[in-house]
Order: sequence, then C-alpha cells, then structure tokens
Amino acid sequence: MTTTDTHGRPHPSAATQLHLSLAETAIAHNYEPLPVVLASGQGAWVTDVDGHRYLDCLAGYSALNFGHGHPRLTAAAQEQLARLTLTSRAFHNDRLGPFCRDLAELAGMDLVLPMNTGAEAVETALKVARKWGYERKGVAPDRATVIVADGNFHGRTTTIVSFSTDPVAREGFGPFTPGFRTVPYGDSAALEAAVDENTVAVLLEPIQGEAGVLLPPPGYLQAVRDVCTRENVLFIADEIQSGLGRTGTTFACEAEDVTPDIYVLGKALGGGIVPVSAVVSRHDVLDVIRPGSHGSTFGGNPLSAAVGHAVVELLRTGEYQARAAELGERLRGRLDELVGHGAVAVRSRGLWAGIDLDPALMTGRQACLRLLDRRILAKDTHGSTIRLAPPLVMEPTQLDWLCDQLTEALTRPTG
Repeated sequence: MTTTDTHGRPHPSAATQLHLSLAETAIAHNYEPLPVVLASGQGAWVTDVDGHRYLDCLAGYSALNFGHGHPRLTAAAQEQLARLTLTSRAFHNDRLGPFCRDLAELAGMDLVLPMNTGAEAVETALKVARKWGYERKGVAPDRATVIVADGNFHGRTTTIVSFSTDPVAREGFGPFTPGFRTVPYGDSAALEAAVDENTVAVLLEPIQGEAGVLLPPPGYLQAVRDVCTRENVLFIADEIQSGLGRTGTTFACEAEDVTPDIYVLGKALGGGIVPVSAVVSRHDVLDVIRPGSHGSTFGGNPLSAAVGHAVVELLRTGEYQARAAELGERLRGRLDELVGHGAVAVRSRGLWAGIDLDPALMTGRQACLRLLDRRILAKDTHGSTIRLAPPLVMEPTQLDWLCDQLTEALTRPTG
C-alpha cells in the first residue's frame, strides 16, 4: 500500500528519498526543485529513478528545444568526444570556424564571439557595447550607460543583478555595478526619453521569459529599433530563451521583422548537451574586440562548436520553426479555454506560454505539484504564474495530453 503525505501526494520511494536527502545535505540551496529525480530522457519524455515517465514541458528553460537525446546532436557530440574536446583559443580548431560562419549566416550577421553560458554572453555583449561606445560613438571614458527594462532576466552575475528589478536576485549582493537605466518594458516613449549622449545600448528580451512569458505590445520592437537607429545606439536582443525556433521563427525579433545590432544566444545553441552561447553581430561592432580584451578558456571549444554547428544545421531547414508555429496555434487554442476556469490570463507565442492562475485557487507551485502527479513537468514563476516550454519535437497527441492534464489539474478538486 502506498502512503501519502498531508497533501495527498505519495511519499517518495527510497531511491528518490536518497537523492532528495543528498540535495538537502550536499548541494547549496540556490534552487527549490520539484520532488522528482530524473535519470534518463528521450524526445519530450524523461524518466525518474523509479521508472515513472513524465512529459517535459520546461525543456531546460528552452535549452532542450530539440528534445532529449536528439540523434543528430548526440551523434555530433559522440563523434567529437572521440576526436578533440578542448584546445583553448590559444590555437585554432577545425570545428569553430565552420560553426561561426554558419551561425552568422543564420542570423544575417558577420561575426560570432563564442562563449559558454547565457549570462557570460550577456556580460560579453555589455563589454562590447561599452567599448563600441568609447571607440565608435565617442562617449567620454567611463560614462557609458545601457538602458534595460524592468522585469528583465539576463542572468545572475554581479553586473547583471545590478540592473535586475527582482529583489530576491539583488538582496545581499551589493555594491552594484553602475551604468544602467531602467525603463518600463513595452514603453518605447520612456525608452526614448532615457537616451542621452552617453547611451551606448538598449538591452532587451524580445519576450520576457522569467517574468512569465510577457509579450511586448505590437510595434514595440520596431519602435526600439527606430530609436536606436536614430540615436546611434546599439540594440542588443537577448534571445537566449526566445531564439532558435522557440517562438515559431528563428528569432523572436522576426515577429516584427526587426534585426537588432547584436544577438545574444545560448541555451538551445548547445542542444541540451553542452553549454554554448554566442554574441553575434556585424564587423563594425565586434571589431572593437581585439586579442587580450576578452576571452574564455572553454569558449569556442571543439566539442561545443560541433554540437552548436549541428543545432544550426537543424534550424537551416525551417522545419522546427514551422513546427513550433503550428503546434503553438494548437496550444494557444486549448489554453484560451482555461481563462475563467482556473486561469485569469494566458500569453503565448509558438511553443512558449505563460499562464496566470487565479491566486485564490492555488499558487503556481501548487499547480506544478498537481501537474507532477499527472506526469507533467512545468515551472512556476512570480507566485501565481506557470510557464510551459515543451520541446519542439513534441507530437500533437502529446500536446493534447498535456492540455488535458493541465485542464484537470486546474479544475478538478484534489482528494
């Protein structure tokens, strides 16, 4: 007989409890994971240590756009593992050049500066923008400013949390890095008013992911582009979560036919196998970086380049972008039915959705626990919102099952 806890959920098995205990005693508590211990994955499915299968509807915050164990990506990694994994940038390797060439072509840009994590790429883009401002725009030394949006999430390094508006991300980590101005997200007039002679860049997420998949008002990205062009300011688009097929186009900026000056990419670029990130831009921007001014031991390593190149090849056909757009329409239709039935608002683009729950019914965390019981993995944010970002390889029948389970989790009484 299976016993349950005070919330009616089954007590964890001995195998699960072992790993939960290790997490409690041996891992710093910078996350609060759901009580599931995953052991394997394939496509849109993952399996825990007890053999239970779950539909992964978070996909590593979009790092797993192509699902778990995609055969072309794992083959690229396995082949490169047997050949060469690291050289440092002190030497050339035969995988980096082709990867950067084809990624630049995919983005319609000239050059790629390879890094590892998303936060590292954001930091790199900020350094590039400042140096560009001093060398190309003529900003006085140490006076450069960057405009950012409230509700932003670009990582958690010291510089990045300096302009975060999330008190949990900031508290206890000062003093903070100066040089940033915050304006309301979606307000192009406020953004334009914040620009002055020292402004070198505007850093934005085309869709704010951590904030709850917040979509900007129509025309906002084009307005930002126009302001940046008119004022000789770089438009930096953080497409770490929104890019590489997630929203139904290669980049979320394409929804308004906008091209930024700099793309910041990560997550899905590593295929969920290795951390790969990149700053992608034109010659006139990235040429300000010269030997010794920036670097990374692992950035551009041949293993990462091989996997990243395989990701670019998957995106070249447009298959995954089209799949995200088509399934996204199907997902949105089902989610709209939940408004007034457990949900108060829904936002989505492609296979990316934020669902605001009625806080009188349950929190986002409680909803995710209900979904866990129904073998669905999702993630809450900001109290009463849950996010869905299923892999782009998800089948229509799996998407329908997800929506069925979500509907029951929000509308069916517990107990």
